Amino acid sequence: MSDHGSLLISAIRRGEESAWEELIIRYERRLFAFAYSRLNNAAAAEDVVQETFLGFLRSLPNYNDTTPLETYLFSIAAHKLTDVLRKEGRRPRLIDGAEADSGRFVSRQRAVSSLMRSVERRQHESKIIAETLEHLIVQWIARREFERLKCIELLWSRGWPNKKVAAQIGITEQQVANHKHAVVLQLKDAVRRNMQDPVLPSELI
Repeated sequence: MSDHGSLLISAIRRGEESAWEELIIRYERRLFAFAYSRLNNAAAAEDVVQETFLGFLRSLPNYNDTTPLETYLFSIAAHKLTDVLRKEGRRPRLIDGAEADSGRFVSRQRAVSSLMRSVERRQHESKIIAETLEHLIVQWIARREFERLKCIELLWSRGWPNKKVAAQIGITEQQVANHKHAVVLQLKDAVRRNMQDPVLPSELI
């Protein structure tokens, strides 16, 4: 990746809003043209652009600095575009790196605002979930509910499937599912009490 691209990514990782603005200024029009040339729908193309930037934001911790920024963004856009076409029942066209010329693009200020709201929302959700889990763990230890504690640790910290967790602990898969369901309900309730339109992260469900 170019030196400028590296500096831009570093600034974004530090949370500098001006870096987000520069990223959007440089790529939003081309991403919009890329999506619009295949969807022929301005609103849908704008959604793809927004989802592309949000997808980049979510994947930023795992971003490989050796990958060109432009290549990475258009790769995300291609996946988002394919999802839209499939949902519409349309066969995805071959998606390459070519972008069509278009005079329409997403408002820079609106995109920045949307991105920052999404970042703040996810950070708030994560804080609520972490605090709730911490409180639950303290309760489980006090009540000597070690089976539930071990179950949740294996499910979410190690990412094990229910069957493997059940075999490790010596309980049934249904018991594992019951532990998971009970905790998910408590987390959902905590998020619901503290936020509007709560959405629990999919990896916990």
